[in-house]
Amino acid sequence: MPGPDLHDDTSSDYERFEKEQLAQDRDAISVDTADIDDTTAQRLVNDLVDADIVTAVPEDQVLVHEPSGTAFDSSTQLAVFHRGWTAGRDADAQGE
Repeated sequence: MPGPDLHDDTSSDYERFEKEQLAQDRDAISVDTADIDDTTAQRLVNDLVDADIVTAVPEDQVLVHEPSGTAFDSSTQLAVFHRGWTAGRDADAQGE
């Protein structure tokens, strides 16, 4: 019985595809949020409030991230969350 036809072997294509998918996953996971200082966070939150993505609830002293429904009591936490949330959505959009 002859061996497999080398022209029909797609295993290297599959391995290359898997490596590309893993690289994309690593890129999405490694979103850099360490560079968000208080000033940067406040600027981002103000921009998000202006864009109606974040709602300030003064009586509860929280900021609500409308697309996810998550509430934060810190602008820095919200800014870090939003960057990660955006990166996750961008990664999902690229995978479609």
